[in-house]
Amino acid sequence: MWGDRRVGQPSLLWPSLLLLFSLLSRGWALHPEELFPYGESRGDQLLQEGDDESSAAVRLAAPLRFYDARFGHLYVGTNGIISTQDFPRETQYVDDDFPTDFPAIAPFLADIDTSHGRGRVLYRQDTSPAVLSLAARYVRRGFPRSAAAFAPTHAFLATWEHVGAYEEVRRGAPPSGELNTFQAVLASDESDTYALFLYPINGLQFFGTRPKESYNVQLQLPARVGFCRGESEDLKREGSYFSLTSNEQSVKNLYQQSNLGIPGVWAFHIGSRFPLDNVRPATVGGDLSTAHSSAPLQHSFSHAAALEGDYTEDNLDYYDENEEEVEYPPGLPEEAPNGHSRTDVSFHRKTDAGPLAELTTLDPQTKEGASLEEVETPDLKGQAEPLDQTGARSPSPPEANRGSLAPPLEGPPPYPGHSEGAVPSEPDVPAAPPEGEIILPGHPVPDHTPPLSQGRYVVGMEDISSNAEVFTYNAGRQETCEHSHDQCSRHAFCTDYATGFCCHCQSRFYGNGKHCLPEGAPHRVNGKVSGHLRVGPTPVHFTDVDLHAYIVGNDGRAYTAISHIPQPAAQALLPLTPIGGLFGWLFALEKPGSENGFSLTGATFTHDMEVIFYPGGERLCITQTAEGLDPENYLSMRTDIQGQVPYIPANFTAHMAPYKELYHYSDSAVTSTSSRDYSLTLGDINQTWSYRIHQNVTYQVCRHAPRHQAVPATQQLTVDRIFALYNEDEGVLRFAVTNQIGPVEADSGPAPVNPCHDGSHVCDSTAQCHAGTGTDYTCECAPGYQGDGRSCVDVNECATGFHHCGPNSVCINLLGSYRCECRSGYELAGDQRSCTLIVPPPNPCEDGSHTCAGQARCIHHGGSTFSCACLPGYTGSGHQCSDVDECAENRCHSAATCYNTPGSFSCRCQPGYHGDGFQCSPDSTSGLKPCEQQQRYAQAQHAYPGSRLHIPQCDDQGNFLPLQCHGSTGFCWCVDSNGHEVPGTQTPPGSTPPHCGPPPEPTQRPRTVCERWRENLLEHYGGTPRDDQYVPQCDDLGHFIPLQCHGKSDFCWCVDKDGREVQGTRSQPGTTPACIPTVAPPIVRPTPRPDVTPPSVGTFLLYAQGQQIGHLPLNGTQLQKDAAKTLLSLHGSIVVGLDYDCRERMVYWTDVAGRTISRVSLEPGAEPETIVNSGLISPEGLAIDHFRRTMYWTDSGLDKIERAQLDGSQRKVLFHTDLVNPRAITVDPIRGNLYWTDWNREAPKIETSSLDGENRRILVNKDIGLPNGLTFDPFSKLLCWADAGTKKLECTLPDGTGRRVIQNNLNYPFSIISYADHFYHTDWRRDGVISVNRHSGEFTDEYLPEQRSHLYGITVVYPYCPTGRK
Repeated sequence: MWGDRRVGQPSLLWPSLLLLFSLLSRGWALHPEELFPYGESRGDQLLQEGDDESSAAVRLAAPLRFYDARFGHLYVGTNGIISTQDFPRETQYVDDDFPTDFPAIAPFLADIDTSHGRGRVLYRQDTSPAVLSLAARYVRRGFPRSAAAFAPTHAFLATWEHVGAYEEVRRGAPPSGELNTFQAVLASDESDTYALFLYPINGLQFFGTRPKESYNVQLQLPARVGFCRGESEDLKREGSYFSLTSNEQSVKNLYQQSNLGIPGVWAFHIGSRFPLDNVRPATVGGDLSTAHSSAPLQHSFSHAAALEGDYTEDNLDYYDENEEEVEYPPGLPEEAPNGHSRTDVSFHRKTDAGPLAELTTLDPQTKEGASLEEVETPDLKGQAEPLDQTGARSPSPPEANRGSLAPPLEGPPPYPGHSEGAVPSEPDVPAAPPEGEIILPGHPVPDHTPPLSQGRYVVGMEDISSNAEVFTYNAGRQETCEHSHDQCSRHAFCTDYATGFCCHCQSRFYGNGKHCLPEGAPHRVNGKVSGHLRVGPTPVHFTDVDLHAYIVGNDGRAYTAISHIPQPAAQALLPLTPIGGLFGWLFALEKPGSENGFSLTGATFTHDMEVIFYPGGERLCITQTAEGLDPENYLSMRTDIQGQVPYIPANFTAHMAPYKELYHYSDSAVTSTSSRDYSLTLGDINQTWSYRIHQNVTYQVCRHAPRHQAVPATQQLTVDRIFALYNEDEGVLRFAVTNQIGPVEADSGPAPVNPCHDGSHVCDSTAQCHAGTGTDYTCECAPGYQGDGRSCVDVNECATGFHHCGPNSVCINLLGSYRCECRSGYELAGDQRSCTLIVPPPNPCEDGSHTCAGQARCIHHGGSTFSCACLPGYTGSGHQCSDVDECAENRCHSAATCYNTPGSFSCRCQPGYHGDGFQCSPDSTSGLKPCEQQQRYAQAQHAYPGSRLHIPQCDDQGNFLPLQCHGSTGFCWCVDSNGHEVPGTQTPPGSTPPHCGPPPEPTQRPRTVCERWRENLLEHYGGTPRDDQYVPQCDDLGHFIPLQCHGKSDFCWCVDKDGREVQGTRSQPGTTPACIPTVAPPIVRPTPRPDVTPPSVGTFLLYAQGQQIGHLPLNGTQLQKDAAKTLLSLHGSIVVGLDYDCRERMVYWTDVAGRTISRVSLEPGAEPETIVNSGLISPEGLAIDHFRRTMYWTDSGLDKIERAQLDGSQRKVLFHTDLVNPRAITVDPIRGNLYWTDWNREAPKIETSSLDGENRRILVNKDIGLPNGLTFDPFSKLLCWADAGTKKLECTLPDGTGRRVIQNNLNYPFSIISYADHFYHTDWRRDGVISVNRHSGEFTDEYLPEQRSHLYGITVVYPYCPTGRK
């Protein structure tokens, strides 16, 4: 029956407490110390400071689910964002609104800059119980129905501490003092992932950032907060995303409000193995009014206490006392439409919700009242049960739950020769444990197995000793309370007896002394169930499925839910209510003079059952092993089911009448034998069956105390309101029973029953009912709770000081109790209250017990292990070290003398030379000319074996002879008056030497990298740098001086030949580092910089990436990514256009930073050569005509297209009108055509002309947006372009006809080249090279360089010149 139900009257609630709660809710605030613990001492990694930094890939210990996908790596970025892939450049996402093109988890996406110590970003993985427990409590509070059993196994934490917004540096203006602190926590198990965003009070001092490209426009973009799935496979729609902010006020609300009732804390369900179209926010605290932000935020509430929230047993009732019918609502909330969701963080109360909106329920477990709007409730009927005529609470159905499975643990097969196989859990199968419980990790498989006899289990008194898993008292030696009291529960006292000690629960607690629980409080059970069954003729197996039980101790109700049992087995187990009946006996309502099971067994025992079905004779054995209490005082249970059960067809329901059975008690054992009838019904079909059950409970008792005479030898368990149901859609098997334990009753007429004994009292679920005379009774709150007994609330022992945690410990409040946790560096003592200092293990390197030599350093590896390493300047094993003779290694200059010293050496220039010994130059007073000086150098170095340096030849006056020949190799060449080789004059050995005329007039050499960088910086500084600005220092030859200093300060460092800082050489004021020269003095000719790494033979791609040109080989058309390398490093440049001259094997490029066009040969040791260095502003596209030996380029700064010879001569402007943003250019040398693009946003176009600039015309100007890349394929005669506006790759014939689309889903292409049946383009979103098949249009591969930055031009290098066809 699915009718509308009304909410019960609030007769059991405290209106005054609700008012107090409402007032306090406006004073809550998350303080910085209430963030999840973080810091490098906690194991956090520190993100490098900067404006746009990204962490290395963090390999997750367990994959994390985001939306419906699983990811094994995470990246943390400076800009308040986490992703499952590396980030593109910040300009591609930081100023854009959602969605992003990549997966994004954004607690505060803005342009953040941590440079110069302005804050830090920390991140780590964490599996510590404290962090996982705190995350679980937040999640359960935010999702009280769907995440009641969520128990994370892994957490990932990222914290942005005191970080600032990016700001342009202005002279004399100090940086802003507005700094933000926030945190993101991703908690996951193998099934689900939840995200927590935390914003402490005063943690958000700026609410957005200004775009870098806003120039002088005062524009601030509010921070983006939310989630994006990334690119969708459906190209017609955006990927799913969820946005929490849209304006500045919604950002401010982040720390003032909440979606789970704790201002500053936000929870989201972001991933699941079940279908999850979009992120689902928590809704418990969604009714916080915006007006609350006007009240001062005070630290008046314990967030840890607020997280203890749980639903009471009212959410877990399985039946209606009046109707005997059960209703189960669906378990999943409504999906977000269209995969998109935007939630502004500003809540408004509903004023027209009707009378129901005024009713509020106070949950004594959560310590809070919640309006109907605030509780996470699906849109369905039947959520609340009506009161019966007496005003008692009527049970309602449990909320379905998408609980997750803990990883299954393997154990030995229960039957020989049989192996256990995990049965996959069905999708969309919500579990139904009681709200607020924790799914524990898997427990060890118990050793206890009832013995086999003649193919069946034999259960009886002889099995008492079979259990070895429970605790034991050792009677072999005398133990006393003085030394063993820590074996007792902390709610027990210890008593010494003649033969030993025993534990006894304190007043208002019950149990066996080893384990004590508060009287009257609800109890929970978590466990795993495994089975090997034969259902009729069909074998069914399942392993480690979840079991959860909730017991209301003060009226004997026990609810059990088992999830994910395969349907045939679950249907067949419907009659077996004893599976959940164990918990009914264990925590049964006690009649006077009786004790329930837990009072005897405590939390460690074994329950064996043998069930024989009639009339078929099927036999089933069930073993339930209790494995103690977890830190939350939940009983841990493992159940194993084996044997055969009768088949029950689908849709049949099982019914069982109330019954009574006798339990017989003896030392360490309880037995019971009974028969039960059950009926199976479906429509008009009603069949009655039966089974006989033998039960045996074995446990350990303390034999030192006098025998306890209070428990009769036989007690009677009365069971009524029996309920069993299996919902195939949910995949959950449920049992519910109500139990009373008492003396054996004779059949007689009805007598008045005290409400305490039949559960009809109105005591709170956390109170104990005390029977009085007749039907009178009183209610007393259970220990850890306070109230009048009819309504009880938790006592916060930590806040009130009623705890016993010792020094160096922290009190953690629990429902009805508390626990003590030690501070860092301490561990819990045996009394579970005191904390003792953790003594660090001995460190041989610190205490001097190591055996390293005096010239070695000791390296500690943990514990007592260490290793020894000789100090620099020494060699050996570390236990023995000897001096290294550096002089034997020829480390000094050839014109210097080496002096070896212990552990070091020194160099001193010989007479007639000056320098530091590593570099020596002839004294200027020697009168030697350059040729003679170089000749002397070369002759000195010839003293070293294997030297093949050229000894220059000088004439009588000491000048260079025009013809120079290498005495060893036979190569000859011409030189100028400075000894520099004349290009193109070198001849190989055995050939006729070149004819060398008189030396030409001196020419100015090209500027070096150091000189160009220096000029660019000086221009940037306005001609004159400040004292604190760095300017590169170059020597006379243009090389970097090895010692570089920052302005006029004493902060200096060493650099290599390319100007890169040598790590570890940066000095403090007053100390100058000793820098070794990296450039040898010139000999016959200047030694060329080894900038060019010779490429391999074959076809390969060259791509421009900022200050370098990369080399990417091809194997056919496949990218050989493992062989990629840097071909040429050009510091201070920004290489954009790139092309190749196949005849002379020369690479040409444009440099927009240096405003030049340069080239270099691919021969080993070639020197880059600048061929155009004037008349350029922003040279971009470049094309080489290898037939006519000419080159063409575009200049988007001058809006020109020019032509010149390959040496830079005979320059000519072809076009300087009707150009706005010319970029790409390509040439068809066979047919003599020139093509170029103009990405004018108002009128983009592709044009063509002859190579002489004649017959200019527009080729394409429709349906294009941002034509960045252009290429002409001489083989297919196709002109193709890549458009970053339309995202298309298109081709056309040279006359503009035959246009077709190759690919319509590009990201942000920049340059493109064709080769064979593939296109290769650079992409600014991926920062890589992408390959596309010409025929299918499919993306076939991509190469992402390790150094992530924009790639510009791309070209292909053939081993021959393509001929094409006309």
